[in-house]
Amino acid sequence: MHTHSSSISLFSFCLRYRNSSYLSFLCCMQVHPFVMTWGFILLIGEAILVYTTIPMNHRAQKMVHMLVHLVAFILGVFGIYAAFKFHNVAVVPDLVSLHSWIGIGAISLFALQWLIGFAVFWMPGTHEHTRAAAAPVHVAGGLVIFLLAVCAAQTGLVQKSASATPGTEARLINVTGLFIVFYGVTVAATVMLRIATRYQ
Repeated sequence: MHTHSSSISLFSFCLRYRNSSYLSFLCCMQVHPFVMTWGFILLIGEAILVYTTIPMNHRAQKMVHMLVHLVAFILGVFGIYAAFKFHNVAVVPDLVSLHSWIGIGAISLFALQWLIGFAVFWMPGTHEHTRAAAAPVHVAGGLVIFLLAVCAAQTGLVQKSASATPGTEARLINVTGLFIVFYGVTVAATVMLRIATRYQ
């Protein structure tokens, strides 16, 4: 719910305050924050929660987990492409901000995590003891990458707020940031509680 709300508020921000034209929204920098929030953060969080929220057998949960993560990665790559395209058009240097460093790091680690997870947990032939040993590292790594994505979103919103007009625009940025933080905390807490319950 938190990230659905933040996506709506971010969409409103992009259209109302950063060019009211829908065509401009699709063709300029504003597609980047919307896609990265709705895709890379919302879908990663939902994929992480699959094992808690979807009552299916374990293999079906694993498939949904893997496919939703793949969609999140595709949207993340598209969002980063949109940022680079905007920089090229606006003649803005690439990869100079903390936001860009954290974001590139997060999506690179995400791709590595997905490939390793696919090889270890989905491909046949992996021994069960190998999967059991890798599972805690996979869970911890996934949660760290998710929180890195949340941090990237926050630093991106800080950049937006630096050029925001005082008043409604600035407040909307703050509200969006709070919703993203609440969503990140909710996902992390759910994972930690699930782990704690398992070892009781």
